Amino acid sequence: MKRLFTMTAIVAGLLAAAPAVAQDKLSVMLDWFVNPDHAPLIVAQEKGFFKDAGLDVTLTAPADPNDPPKLVAAGGADLAISYQPQQIIQVSEGLPLVRVGTLVSTPLNSLVVLRDGPVKSLKDLKGRKVGYSIAGFEDALLGAMLEKHGLSLKDVTLVNVNFSLSPSLLSGQVDAVLGAFRNFELNQMDIEKHPGRAFYPEEEGVPAYDELIVVAHKDKTADGRIKRFLDAVERATLYILNHPEEAQATFVKGRPELNDELNRRAWADTLPRFSHSPAALDAARYTRFAEFLKARGLIKTVEPVERYAVVVK
Repeated sequence: MKRLFTMTAIVAGLLAAAPAVAQDKLSVMLDWFVNPDHAPLIVAQEKGFFKDAGLDVTLTAPADPNDPPKLVAAGGADLAISYQPQQIIQVSEGLPLVRVGTLVSTPLNSLVVLRDGPVKSLKDLKGRKVGYSIAGFEDALLGAMLEKHGLSLKDVTLVNVNFSLSPSLLSGQVDAVLGAFRNFELNQMDIEKHPGRAFYPEEEGVPAYDELIVVAHKDKTADGRIKRFLDAVERATLYILNHPEEAQATFVKGRPELNDELNRRAWADTLPRFSHSPAALDAARYTRFAEFLKARGLIKTVEPVERYAVVVK
């Protein structure tokens, strides 16, 4: 027994003296400031899931939301959180990007009006003003939604309200806004006692798509860090689904600005929209959406899926 105890003590001493295993650094640019859409990333960071995967992950919010994909394309960051529609368009324009994972697997974008306002159906938009934030894709989205109801973009007046969506609607500047995230703007309007009504693109003639995706440089898809990153994000997502209250407490730890009523409501509304398998890819779904973009004139050709979306191994 004495000899066994001595050997055990020696082994323990050697382990204690051994240097910590080095973590592989990985830089990730967010698409916007930290919010519940990023919950799996924050939880993976706070719970040590990235560390368990041998990763030292840096999450950075951009000064300009248009920058992250460009930084990845230029080698200035390893990964970026982006949007499926924009990413397919960017690839068609020559950016060397590829989707490697999915964070939010349903659309969040919606067209929002005041619940007590004059617009009860999309037909009621005829002759009215519609606010938007980003030209191009949102025009195409609105055009498809209107066409299902016998209207076209010529039947409405488009107003660029930048990212001031809810305020422009509440002030009467516009009659509807496109680009409102259903998990945020609807909650914000309800909190301000001006409840809204949302029309969902995927119910109005637009193919379903992934709202938030993870993009990498097309020449870096064999980087083993990406698979470990996605495994950790999946682990965090399952933790969130199994322990929503504990996960929410982890999410707001050190971030009191995220522990207000709006973000708590958004947290609950976002949970069911996270991809349960971030690395999985539905190629047919991606092709279907690329065909929609081509039909709307946003891309010239429908490339093979592997040109812009892959499953990392």
